[in-house]
Amino acid sequence: MSEAELPPIRRRTTARVLPVRPDGKVLLLHGWDPLKPQTPYWFTIGGGVEAGETVLEAASRELREEVGMVLPGDALGAPVATNQIEYEWGGYRIVQHQTFFAVAVDSVEVTFANQEELELQTISEHGWWYGDDLEATGQAAHVTIPGLLRQATDAITLRRAS
Repeated sequence: MSEAELPPIRRRTTARVLPVRPDGKVLLLHGWDPLKPQTPYWFTIGGGVEAGETVLEAASRELREEVGMVLPGDALGAPVATNQIEYEWGGYRIVQHQTFFAVAVDSVEVTFANQEELELQTISEHGWWYGDDLEATGQAAHVTIPGLLRQATDAITLRRAS
């Protein structure tokens, strides 16, 4: 593929949230690229930081919009990880800087009622995962996600112990 044939690049900064239950499982969403619905995967809650918004504010907003969980940004604490990934989605090459927050939950009443139209069309369900189990399926949206689940679980375990 020549440089002229490559999809356009979109750079974005995202805030991602990893809700962790007491048993160590982390809440993820199941969905697909709108151009590749035959290849579903599991991915983390979160999305783009909007103009004038902090990463914490974006994380709180995305948590509310994507799964109906209301939590102020300052309740998320310090990030448990940051990274940058590249992938294709919706006909674009995405270069995405991500900040991950882990939050302890006892249970979550998940609702998709606040999702945007594109999310409603490309997200089918939610599920609770251990990093090792997700890794074994090969269905993580990105190779880094199982390790991020383990980091989130470790961070929450440490917070609960202190």
